[in-house]
Amino acid sequence: MISFGTSGWRGIIAEDFTFATVRAVARAIADHLLSPESRVAGAGSPDPRPVVVVGYDTRFQSEAFAAECAKVLCAAGVRCRLAERPTPTPVLAHAVRALGATGAVNITASHNPPEWNGLKFSGASGGPARPAATDAIAGRANQILAGPDAATIPVLDPAEARARGLLAPLDPAPAYLDQVRRLVNLAAIRSAGLRVAADLLHGTAGGYLDALLREAGCDLEVLHADRNPGFGGHPPEPAAAHLGALARRVTEGRRHLGLACDGDADRFGILDGDGTFIEPNIILALVAAHLLATRDWPGGLARSVATTHLLDRVAALHGRAVHETPVGFKYIGELIARDAIVLGGEESAGLSVRGHVPEKDGILACLLVAELVAAGGRRMLQDLLRDLYARVGTVLTRRVNVPLDAGRREAFQARLGNLPPRIAGRAIVGSNRTDGVKLLLEEDCWILVRPSGTEPMARLYIEAASEAALEDLEAAGRALFL
Repeated sequence: MISFGTSGWRGIIAEDFTFATVRAVARAIADHLLSPESRVAGAGSPDPRPVVVVGYDTRFQSEAFAAECAKVLCAAGVRCRLAERPTPTPVLAHAVRALGATGAVNITASHNPPEWNGLKFSGASGGPARPAATDAIAGRANQILAGPDAATIPVLDPAEARARGLLAPLDPAPAYLDQVRRLVNLAAIRSAGLRVAADLLHGTAGGYLDALLREAGCDLEVLHADRNPGFGGHPPEPAAAHLGALARRVTEGRRHLGLACDGDADRFGILDGDGTFIEPNIILALVAAHLLATRDWPGGLARSVATTHLLDRVAALHGRAVHETPVGFKYIGELIARDAIVLGGEESAGLSVRGHVPEKDGILACLLVAELVAAGGRRMLQDLLRDLYARVGTVLTRRVNVPLDAGRREAFQARLGNLPPRIAGRAIVGSNRTDGVKLLLEEDCWILVRPSGTEPMARLYIEAASEAALEDLEAAGRALFL
């Protein structure tokens, strides 16, 4: 069964994610793009046929799955620009905008474990497609798979597709690199003489993050730049548990920063100069404060319902509005596309800024962190955070993941409908059901519980002003919901 979550369709390779299912989804995307209600030609092109950018990550067989998608799309009359090498999600998003394309298909499972692969579908903005589109695509793909023609989906030989003007190669790097040069103050980084270690986690950020750091004059050490579909035996996720090697290089090399991106480079991971992992929520607030102080950009800040309210305090300090969205960067991306915000972020290490793609960009995030450290006189991020707390107050956050099988999911949903008036001795002063159940509590605390949109688990988010309060709320949240 094909189903799109908050960031595309994902499945186990050779079990759920197969050439047969990929062909069905590709054909469903073609049918969607060619339908009268959604048909949009490439901007500025006299050719009425849709244009789709097709890319892939460094996972097992990703390039073969991408080539198969292109064969199906071309057979249906959709023009394809096929990336020549593994390419980050934000780079493909920028290519959509630069080419005036109709959308993008990206073969990636992002930060999931190595046995997974997936497919992301983006619209003409470059950002993730809305649920109405992905639901229609999933429904059509399942219809195809259940029908008599599942084994005979038409494909077009690449040579013939090229001859008919339906298939062409794509090198999106130059245009994307120019875009980042416009957004990041590389000169400030260069003047600071930063010493940086970067962990590419065997993913797609190679040739992008490392290239721009070197261009900015950093003394750079790069880890895991080779392609390894096994990702060294752990998910290509830039979380503290997977960045031990980077932490050692940072401390042993006396480096100012450790920077990392996930497998498709749409998420970031940041280590301070002492090897301490800095939570994404903190990075979002520090980068937002830096941009509001150094850029003359109008607009507010945006965060998902699960993301820190420290962003709200930063916005208030600068007299800016805050937009709260459901989980899923597609919603923040719409605000980026309308130039309504300076920065939008999610606690799951997603960030983009005004004038950029309406999609998460881990490469940009890492470079902006390098810029703010350079602008702060090469001080540690923890020192810059203490400065921020002195201005807006302390805000601490925590996320807890709990596996959620079918039986536990049913009990979990039942508990969401039967809430007590107090949690950990704190009265509930407000609630929000934008995405899951978020309870606003006394003392500027809050707790949110929601099922994951990409993995079989529940997520518990907690925010408070002290570690003791976090402990109390986590224990109460686990007992109540999980």
